Amino acid sequence: MKYWLMKSEPDECSIDDALAAPRRITAWSGVRNYTSRNTMRDAMRVGDGVLFYHSSCDEPGIAGLAEVASPSRPDPSQFDRKSDYYDAKSKRDAPRWVLVDVRALKKTRLVPIAELKAHKPLAKMLTLRPGNRLSITPVRDAEWRYITGKLL
Repeated sequence: MKYWLMKSEPDECSIDDALAAPRRITAWSGVRNYTSRNTMRDAMRVGDGVLFYHSSCDEPGIAGLAEVASPSRPDPSQFDRKSDYYDAKSKRDAPRWVLVDVRALKKTRLVPIAELKAHKPLAKMLTLRPGNRLSITPVRDAEWRYITGKLL
């Protein structure tokens, strides 16, 4: 099993929205970064653990726990001309963008980014590196255990 931190803007999909979705499953659509796309396509597996992270908000941080609920598949928003995520260069027979389904497991207390940065065992966490803007980053086993065991 692998672990991931997945960022979502809470005005688009919060942990509360994910928990309220049918079967608590949300399609993680709209990712338009090749590194994050490749992670979903090539590295994520059903059952992998997810730190559900609220970003681009007043207080960014981990807001819940989830798991990868499906293999990757083409993201339909790339073909929808009315979508903010439409990609005119993506073709149905050769889609450029993928998504995975994520099953929300539980809401946690919000663990703000400043608190994450204050813990030495998390010092090398990819999400905390200066300049990192990836919406999906790997989480090491030790980081996962520390966060889920001590901070949540």
